[in-house]
Amino acid sequence: MNQRPDTPLLDTVQYPADLRKLDKSQLKQFADELRAEMIDAVSTSGGHLGSGLGVVELTVAIHYVFDTPNDRLIWDVGHQCYPHKIITGRRDRIRTLRQGGGLSGFTKRAESEYDPFGAAHSSTSISAGVGFAVSNKLTGSDGRVIAVIGDGSMSAGLAYEAMNNAEQAGNRLIVILNDNDMSIAPPVGGLSHYLARLVSSDTYLKTRDFASRLFRRVSKRVHKTAAKAEEYARGMVTGGTLFEELGFYYVGPVDGHDVVTLVDILENVRDAEEGPILIHARTVKGKGYEPAENSADKYHGVAKFDVVSGEQKKSSGGPPSYTKVFANALIAEAKKDDKIVGITAAMPGGTGMDDFEKAFPDRMFDVGIAEQHGVCFAAGLAAQGHKPFVAIYSTFLQRAYDQVVHDVAIQNLPVRFAMDRAGLVGADGCTHAGSFDLAYLCTLPNFVVMAASDEAELTHMVHTMAEYDDGPIAVRYPRGAGTGVEIPAVPEKLEIGKGRIVKDGKTVALMCLGARMEECKKAADMLEAKGLSVTIADMRFAKPLDEALIRDLLSRHEVAVTIEEAAVGGFGAHVLTMASDDGLTDSGVKIRTMRLPDVFQDQDAPAKQYEEAGLTAPDIVETVLTALQRNDVSVEEGQIA
Repeated sequence: MNQRPDTPLLDTVQYPADLRKLDKSQLKQFADELRAEMIDAVSTSGGHLGSGLGVVELTVAIHYVFDTPNDRLIWDVGHQCYPHKIITGRRDRIRTLRQGGGLSGFTKRAESEYDPFGAAHSSTSISAGVGFAVSNKLTGSDGRVIAVIGDGSMSAGLAYEAMNNAEQAGNRLIVILNDNDMSIAPPVGGLSHYLARLVSSDTYLKTRDFASRLFRRVSKRVHKTAAKAEEYARGMVTGGTLFEELGFYYVGPVDGHDVVTLVDILENVRDAEEGPILIHARTVKGKGYEPAENSADKYHGVAKFDVVSGEQKKSSGGPPSYTKVFANALIAEAKKDDKIVGITAAMPGGTGMDDFEKAFPDRMFDVGIAEQHGVCFAAGLAAQGHKPFVAIYSTFLQRAYDQVVHDVAIQNLPVRFAMDRAGLVGADGCTHAGSFDLAYLCTLPNFVVMAASDEAELTHMVHTMAEYDDGPIAVRYPRGAGTGVEIPAVPEKLEIGKGRIVKDGKTVALMCLGARMEECKKAADMLEAKGLSVTIADMRFAKPLDEALIRDLLSRHEVAVTIEEAAVGGFGAHVLTMASDDGLTDSGVKIRTMRLPDVFQDQDAPAKQYEEAGLTAPDIVETVLTALQRNDVSVEEGQIA
């Protein structure tokens, strides 16, 4: 059992106003205590570890210098915000992270006034920051906005779109680039610290402004030449030319773990008339906890772990994850077909594409946090005759919807989409739930959309995608382990738009799309115990619908229930539309749709999320009995007890 760390300084701080009462000389000790508290908290709750450890000193310095929450602090993505939560009034709840009723693993407006902008997807902080800063400008407020963005998030075009317009925000906007991996600039050293202090100091800025005004009076050409000379001189030393070209005054690189230097620099830029300003801070992911420093990927997101050894709680084994099944199936297909290539957007481990890369290093492309580019890149590959598999979480594919429509669907290009984490995702909550892909893909002409009910079906579907060249095709599958079915050694090519009967009955038809199949089987057992005869259909395809199978099921059952782990507008809605168009709703069959509720569900244990969503076996039974207007049924079919 881990012993709580000794935190005498941290114990005196509940809010940033308390932090500002400390002497600057105490901040290093405070940061060490904050880091120890975060490690201990995450060891009991699990969550994102390495990223938060890397910004402890940044968090302390920002809250020490700026008047938060009046000055607005915006964290990009948000998985590095645990230290921020601890010192903004939420320490007493920090061990409830990512649990039902507990703190979110990301920033969340409804949770605290210190979270002015919610996050979880990346690269939004600068755009939002410009919005906050311009609002302050329009209202005459002198509040500052600090946007902290990681180097990985800078790979998304949205960050540059925002920076290109940030000049409107003036000196009310300060962007901090948390650089913990990408080699944007030379290593940090004493000279870099000196230069950063110098170029951020009031003396330097005033001298620079005076010289600028003087040169403007003497000669526009001289002024421009001098400005360019200064810009490129600093750019060669510090790597800031790109940011200067986008309208930022660049400061850095600085040591993101030297809290006193950070405070000095932040105090300078806080009071500067120059702006917007970008501070380039070099940090170490996992800083201060050796296991996390030595294995940044492994300790990015962690299960509960032992603080002393760093050993994470291991799973109890069981069936492979759907992600692993997908990766293995794709590797098997790629061995037979050298036209297959893999694409992911900064999630090779999460999507299983790291395994594909090991097998085919020249045929796997990680485009970074750039889903739009990833999809359009895939469209180009497909147009040239390759077979791109784009493996992206369902929730992140939303970011590339314009490319899905215009660059893939309209051109009818055979891009293959593997949508991991389809449906509810437990501790990551609503920002990562794959709730909407059926609604946003099934509405598009030319698309084929499949959902895997188990690991064997996913294997068949990957093979079907590899063989399909008539247009875009997608498969959705959930997070977590499979059901334990045997995975076929030789996969089957599925007939497009054809489902299958899993169990045949007479009174109730359960039309399942995707991974709620096990709950459908349990519900069928419960209904048959009440004397009702049940058909279970694995529909396989949300688009095109198996219209012949649907007509058959609706024509010979009293009740038909569609079940899907997706928002309204997906499979059930399309079945209802088809039934209405064909006049099948007039035949007396009672059609009911079961889907995710029209709310953004907060994080919780998966079982509790499904109960809240009403997608468990008892919910299916209740839906059927309510449709039949029966509270119970005797063993003899059709006789009300």
